[in-house]
Amino acid sequence: MPIAFSQGFTPHPKISYASAAPTGVASEAEYLEIGLREPVDPERLRAALDAALSPGLDVLDAVVANGGSLADRIEASHWRIELPEVEPAALERAVGAFTAAEEVLVERMTKQGRRTFDARAAVMRIDVMPPVVTPSEAAGVSCAILELVVRQVTPSVRPDDVLSGLRVAADLEPPVSPRVTRLAQGTLTALGEIVDPLDADRDRASIGER
Repeated sequence: MPIAFSQGFTPHPKISYASAAPTGVASEAEYLEIGLREPVDPERLRAALDAALSPGLDVLDAVVANGGSLADRIEASHWRIELPEVEPAALERAVGAFTAAEEVLVERMTKQGRRTFDARAAVMRIDVMPPVVTPSEAAGVSCAILELVVRQVTPSVRPDDVLSGLRVAADLEPPVSPRVTRLAQGTLTALGEIVDPLDADRDRASIGER
């Protein structure tokens, strides 16, 4: 695969990730841009990348970029957070306190040092989903589920920041580590829905094939 490289003394492959998920987080919606030295059939590229990756890392689609940075198309992410051993009623109370607050200040260590920022303003939607039962040794233990849509801001507000915000707003302290999955990311519609950032490229490709 003819991947293009940057210029200079230490050339690097032209690969960039758009809003990569934090370490330890599962994702069903990651995107990257690859610069190539020559045109390649997108399906051939997808198949080659998919074959080179470890099982469980699946490349679902590849399209030819038709202008505009991929990073500029990532405006928000949709997250699902499973909280084993947390009662849904307790999560409902914490979410109520979080959404009622004008701001919820949390701290996080960043590359620029420890920063304090508002975890509330970036959250566009936060919902407690119907409870499930965990299929584990602790059969019958409730697992509260939270889904949220978070706008892409600087510094970024991550799912663990929102959990920190729930602790600040309502003293919610999950007894075990949460399971976090990104379900989608992309551009936002006027109704607050997330649209696949590659849709515009697919539409242009379809027009060109007519």
